[in-house]
Amino acid sequence: MSSRRRLGARWRRHRPLRTRLAMAASAAVALVAVGVCTAAFFVIRYELFHQLDLNLTQSVTLAIQQNRGAGPGVLAGECRYLSAPACAQVVPADPAKDPSKPYLLPVAPPVREVAAGTRNAYYTNITLPDGLPARMLTTTFPGGDKSLQVALRSDLVRKGVGQAAGLLSGVGAAGVLLAAALGYWVSRTGLAPVARLTATAEHIAATRDPSHRIELPPGPPDKEDEVTRLAASFNTMLGELEQSVTAQRRLVADASHELRTPLTALRTNAELLARAERLTPAQRERASAALGRQIREVSVLVNDLIDLARDEEPTPLLEEVRLAPLLAHTVDTARAHWPATPFQLELADASVTLPGVPARLARLISNLLDNAAKFSPAGVPVEVVLASGELTVRDHGPGIAPADLPHVFDRFYRAEQARALPGSGLGLAMARQVARAHGAELTAERAAGGGALFRLTLPPG
Repeated sequence: MSSRRRLGARWRRHRPLRTRLAMAASAAVALVAVGVCTAAFFVIRYELFHQLDLNLTQSVTLAIQQNRGAGPGVLAGECRYLSAPACAQVVPADPAKDPSKPYLLPVAPPVREVAAGTRNAYYTNITLPDGLPARMLTTTFPGGDKSLQVALRSDLVRKGVGQAAGLLSGVGAAGVLLAAALGYWVSRTGLAPVARLTATAEHIAATRDPSHRIELPPGPPDKEDEVTRLAASFNTMLGELEQSVTAQRRLVADASHELRTPLTALRTNAELLARAERLTPAQRERASAALGRQIREVSVLVNDLIDLARDEEPTPLLEEVRLAPLLAHTVDTARAHWPATPFQLELADASVTLPGVPARLARLISNLLDNAAKFSPAGVPVEVVLASGELTVRDHGPGIAPADLPHVFDRFYRAEQARALPGSGLGLAMARQVARAHGAELTAERAAGGGALFRLTLPPG
């Protein structure tokens, strides 16, 4: 079995798609043609023999009407096709009552059983003494303990069946040849758009120009065929690829710009500490603290860049994450990191779960809490609420200006009032990326009464 599968796979690899499509189409049409011819043959055969059986029934009726009270023996000895009576004879149930003259038709034990009334009438195919085929009906004969046998020649019926078989075989062969021609035509015309699509894809691969698009035929979208939809999907994929390449280039450019300033400060402080003997203890302490702070900022920036550049986690790493314990742990960590900001946690639905990666979900929540604490005045609480299907984080800071609201989740974007605060402008961008990777949606809005409200809408469970 495995060797057959390998041979089949090898055949599919070495046969071009056009040949496979032509053979599949030809085989389908050929099977239909052969099936129709076969069904027609059996219908014709059935109708011809059914008509012969009806003639036999009429012959029996006529023989009974013309020979009432007749004794055992041959009633008519000339078998004529579709004529009545023909080859008729009466057979008694008791062989001792048989006439001295031999019977023309064969008398088998079932014939005696029909005469005795222990068996129903039946049809059978026989061969007459002259060698011609015939069909015989054996039934009861009025008068008791006698059966009537009537036979009609079936050679013309068999000849008609043979002629029908020959004619339908020719029609089937012509259908197979026509199927082969149609399969070849379908493979050429049907795969012509695919060939053009392949040529376009090869051109894009050679030029590495994702801005190129495939021209689509005019017409409403609901009347597009499968190849046109394939080309449209290919154009959509090219658009996504172009956006991805553009985003990567922009990320590299923005990252190089954002890293230039902290790296310059690091080099300056490192050079300053290299001449530590010329500094006072207070100056060395300030330079060392600045150097450590800048190293942490660069580390956070690099980690954020890595997370933003990383694709979505693969499915095997996902697990059912209970958000309530994860949220409580993240809030406790935020309280330790922001001791001047109280965090109010409300778990309205502690049973909420989400398929995901716990570490990345914790990073998402941590970024939202850090952003809220950064803009909250000292002593003013940050409100965190987990309700059914939704997580909200609200601060009571200056809020988000209408001009900044569309750009809150852009990479490296920092509002006017945030430029004096620590941060790189990547936390919210990474939070949205993690949310979308888990099928959730993160939005920002101005809270009623002041402050900013971030809403994480969870996917339906």
